[in-house]
Amino acid sequence: MSLSTLRNSTSEVEVTNISSHGVWLLAHDKELFMPYEEFPWFKDQPVKSILHVEEPSPGHYYWPDIDVDLTDEIIEHPERFPNLAKSI
Repeated sequence: MSLSTLRNSTSEVEVTNISSHGVWLLAHDKELFMPYEEFPWFKDQPVKSILHVEEPSPGHYYWPDIDVDLTDEIIEHPERFPNLAKSI
């Protein structure tokens, strides 16, 4: 496999940090922070599950291991989506 092939398969989205406060996502040179208060689904998940993120379409992120779908708008403006599920 050539280097150019590897470069083309590199994801444009990745989790760059998991802290005691939340999760940082880097998507297309934009950093997005998801605090656990607003995005509780990530809080008690294994690191491997949080790191496994896909982008099925531009600005739409999916974590298949925990079945979470989010968009740029939801992450940037969670106050606009008050009906998001809460942790049990």
